[in-house]
Amino acid sequence: MKKISLIATAAAAAVFASCSSSTPKADMKTDIDSLSYAIGKAQTQGLKPYLVNRENVDTAYINEFIKGVNEAVNAGDDKKKTAYLAGLRIGQQISQQMIRGINYEIFGEDSVNTISLKNFMAGFISGVVSDDSEMTIEEAQDFAMEKMRTVKAAQLEKTYGKNKAAGEAYLDSISKKEGIQKLANGVYYEVVTEGKGEIPTDSSRVKVNYEGKLIDGTVFDSSYKRSEPATFRCNQVIPGWTEALTHMPVGSKWIVYIPQDQAYAEREAGQIKPFSALTFTIELLSIEK
Repeated sequence: MKKISLIATAAAAAVFASCSSSTPKADMKTDIDSLSYAIGKAQTQGLKPYLVNRENVDTAYINEFIKGVNEAVNAGDDKKKTAYLAGLRIGQQISQQMIRGINYEIFGEDSVNTISLKNFMAGFISGVVSDDSEMTIEEAQDFAMEKMRTVKAAQLEKTYGKNKAAGEAYLDSISKKEGIQKLANGVYYEVVTEGKGEIPTDSSRVKVNYEGKLIDGTVFDSSYKRSEPATFRCNQVIPGWTEALTHMPVGSKWIVYIPQDQAYAEREAGQIKPFSALTFTIELLSIEK
């Protein structure tokens, strides 16, 4: 996941009734609360130089900046001082873009869930006034990225959990077919053509033809249709492919059944939705020297 960054060089804001220079206390009872705080704090990285050099803000008036940010998120438009103007612009960017973008990144199309605006702002202001009592900006960046992955994965599983269940049922039925063999990590395969050549290692560069299908039979990718084999290292593909390729003699053609955690897991890739089990026909043509 890429590092969260400010809109332009810096941007953020949220809602607090007080505009005191004292840092509002976060109420971190849940993962969303602590994630919101960390995201807010992380947004202040590089903000002070931006305010001084780009917005001509005297940091002696940082309270006015905070006041402007708070009021801007609440649709305030009183433009009295430079710091307040900077706060208004940043606050408007946040209310119109940043929070929506963060919510979409974490919760997707689910418009009901949202990060805590209160805790986002607590983190944001603590960064502005250099209060590191909860966490430093660097710690906030690391925490936010890790927690976003966790929360996003849980949200995706809630939305796409049926894919996981369908994939498990599909692989269970495949495992009972005659001629099916099992590799590590729940990967299954059946031999169409048994090759007699060398078996690649995980660092080998191989040339293959392949066709990928969803469990409903939809073809989502095919080198056969492009009339162009693919070449890559065995460790540069999804884990299920690596597992299969490092057991296939050159000249083999297998049908490989890959569980979701050995495919794209919670990631979405074109037609492949999160937690999708996949089926590949893989023909190992050669090991490239």
